[in-house]
Amino acid sequence: MAACLESNRQAQYELYQRFSYMMNGICLRYGANQAEAEDILQDSFVKAFKNLDKYKADGPLGAWMRRITVNTALEQYRRNNSLKNFGIMLDINESNVLVEDGAIEQLELEDLLSKIQSLPKGFRTVFNLYAIEGYNHKEIGDLLNISAGTSKSQYSRARLLLRTMIQEELKVENEMLTQFSNQ
Repeated sequence: MAACLESNRQAQYELYQRFSYMMNGICLRYGANQAEAEDILQDSFVKAFKNLDKYKADGPLGAWMRRITVNTALEQYRRNNSLKNFGIMLDINESNVLVEDGAIEQLELEDLLSKIQSLPKGFRTVFNLYAIEGYNHKEIGDLLNISAGTSKSQYSRARLLLRTMIQEELKVENEMLTQFSNQ
């Protein structure tokens, strides 16, 4: 770590190698696409190297790097999408959703991440902060300058939209199996 503080390129590369996989996973959850995730990752490392002298070693370095990455992703979100667009609501009727929560658990991780990434940006951001990062709705509200109620609503709608996506996918799979078994 001391070598990184002295701008030793090899030490910085080793730090990058150590944390880039974990940080890239975070970036992919928040970014709209691979290119945006790469931008967030690069900005996160620039901030980490620039502020390495502020790391107090009172907790794991990985947790500190994770916090920088999440904050960088949120800054990117604010830059690219003003929160005026945050309140976009989808016309989804909860009674139409027949998929149980357990169906989500049956998905492959990559499929679930892909579905999360396809959510509208506001929904995706709140879903990631709550379900994956572990923030509560008050904290999310403070981070995004929205009310805790809006955070809860966005999270609920994100879950509903994910269930709807899964329901549609399962319906198509069941139709294909039915056609295949009837042949």
